[in-house]
Amino acid sequence: MFENLGFGEILLIIIVIVVFFGPKRIPDIAQSIGKGIREFKRAMKDVQDEVSTAMSDKPKESPTPQKKLETSAPSQTITSEGKAKVEIKP
Repeated sequence: MFENLGFGEILLIIIVIVVFFGPKRIPDIAQSIGKGIREFKRAMKDVQDEVSTAMSDKPKESPTPQKKLETSAPSQTITSEGKAKVEIKP
C-alpha cells in the first residue's frame, strides 16, 4: 500500500499532521482510531459467528398454526337488488 512512499514523503505527511492537529491532539486521535478499528473487528467477528452458526443449525420446524379468531362483528352482503343485507352472528 505504501510501497511508493519514501522516507521524505512520510516525514512530510507527519509534519503536516502535527501542524494541522497539534502535538497534544495526536494521541487522542490515534486512540480513537484504535477503538474504532477494534469495534469494527469485533462486529465482523460477531457477524461471522452468527452466519456460521446459522449455516450449521438445522432448519427450525414451522410453528403450529394458530386458531382463527372469530369475531362477532356484523357481516354485510349485497343482494341482487343492490341492497345491503346485514347479518349478526353470535
